[in-house]
Amino acid sequence: MRLLLVEDDNHVAAALSAVLARHGFDVTHARSGEEALQALVPEGAGFGVVLLDLGLPDQDGYEVCGKIRKRTSTPVIMVTARSDVRSRIHGLNLGADDYVVKPYDTGELLARIHAVSRRTAHEDPATGGDSSLRLGPVCIELPTRQVTVDGSVVQLTRKEFDLLALLAQRPGVVFRREQIISEVWRTSWEGTGRTLEVHVASLRAKLRMPALIETVRGVGYRLVAPAT
Repeated sequence: MRLLLVEDDNHVAAALSAVLARHGFDVTHARSGEEALQALVPEGAGFGVVLLDLGLPDQDGYEVCGKIRKRTSTPVIMVTARSDVRSRIHGLNLGADDYVVKPYDTGELLARIHAVSRRTAHEDPATGGDSSLRLGPVCIELPTRQVTVDGSVVQLTRKEFDLLALLAQRPGVVFRREQIISEVWRTSWEGTGRTLEVHVASLRAKLRMPALIETVRGVGYRLVAPAT
């Protein structure tokens, strides 16, 4: 797998690149946000994963993540010393697929990279049927991964779309939290539960329909089809 490592510390980058190379990764090192964005042209440039440090010399890593997400769907794992919950939520809302806090165990980082890769390979959990799903004013186009509300396009991250598409398959049916995490994130890692809550809240806000996704306390979530 080709991997883009965005890290301004050459010593850290060299050590991590050596470890990644031993595990079969073809690593490209970018030392700044602009260098990383150039490396991802065109359309991700064939990279399987981006490891993005947030403390970059030219741009804030969050800003870089937002620009990456606008250009490509290549998975992004933020690697940073910022461990507070607010920073994690902000990164996930910008479209990061995972968030690893320094100092980290190399084995865990490798596991996260492989997990993100597996999830991306199964990106469309709701594409086994009709090409579009309509729920009142909401239209979900599965082939193009586009969502509109009353004809206006709503920009969703990859996981936000996957979550909405999964729930929309069976309106009114309760999906257990563990089932959603398994289907959308392709993992059973307990820490993903907080990520699920963040994505649900983001969907409600972006669609401007807070009642569309109902929380079933102690169980999970279900999509409540709006009246037509």
